[in-house]
Amino acid sequence: MPHYMLQGRYTANAINAMVETPQDREASAKKLFDAAGIKMLAFYFCFGREDVLCIVDAPDDQTMASCLLTLGASGAFGCMATTHLMTSSEAMGAMQKAQSLRASYTAATG
Repeated sequence: MPHYMLQGRYTANAINAMVETPQDREASAKKLFDAAGIKMLAFYFCFGREDVLCIVDAPDDQTMASCLLTLGASGAFGCMATTHLMTSSEAMGAMQKAQSLRASYTAATG
């Protein structure tokens, strides 16, 4: 299954709601991912630019996008970013393919 890293920033309203009524956001995220057939591997709150980070395994991009749309439509996030991740093995496959394509590309020269 493809791996994804999701990062998000909660809106001020969402942060206010969590301070007003502390709640387990990991359980809520897991419920959404489980319903979509996505396996949540990690869930972290963060210091810095982002408030939350998840690592998940999803069956495909369409399934992942459906969850991202659901999260975005909730209004809880002011900003989200998703990164499609590759394992070392997948990266090695890409490097080998790039090696075979190398002769077909001419770089710009000055």
